[in-house]
Amino acid sequence: MQWLVLGLIVFLGVHSVRIVADDWRTQTIDRWGLATWKAVYSLLSLAGLALIVVGYDLARQAPLTLWQPPLGMRHAASLLTLIAFVLLVAAYVPGNALKARLGHPMVLAVKLWAFAHLLANGTLADVLLFGGFLVWAIFNYRSARRRGAAPGPNRAPADDAAADGLGDEVATDGAPSTLAATVATVVVGVAAWALFAFWAHGALFGVRLFG
Repeated sequence: MQWLVLGLIVFLGVHSVRIVADDWRTQTIDRWGLATWKAVYSLLSLAGLALIVVGYDLARQAPLTLWQPPLGMRHAASLLTLIAFVLLVAAYVPGNALKARLGHPMVLAVKLWAFAHLLANGTLADVLLFGGFLVWAIFNYRSARRRGAAPGPNRAPADDAAADGLGDEVATDGAPSTLAATVATVVVGVAAWALFAFWAHGALFGVRLFG
């Protein structure tokens, strides 16, 4: 379990710099240069992610069950993750109405993904992993909205080139919303969810969601 906790501290800690120390981040980028900052950021993120994967896998071998979720929670989790996939795609498709209206769909996708998995899983490792991501996403969304509303150099669109990664997205991409882009976002999101739910989840994690 300690590897999982360490991985969460490293990964979520790195991705929380803009939440707790945005001015320090800006000063460090000015000193190091953007390329060096992104390289260090990426290496730490990969290290944290690797520790999370290893730690969670080890914890699953001897799970500590806190509660047994009702069977119906799996259906609720499936619906929430479907929406999460659509929101995740919305973060990348220019000119879709979801991003224009919601501002930060990737962070909202992480929220739904984490909450869905908390509904359907009741082990200590699940609570640490998905609960950690849920708490991070809540604070990250508030921070991103606050930066986006701030005047001057802290306004989110000015930081596009220096965006760090997970959840660090510009609120709008400047493209006008179109029906075609919005429909494409939903179609691709649903298709990606179906591929993951009916095949990839079982292949990657050994847990078949359907069938």
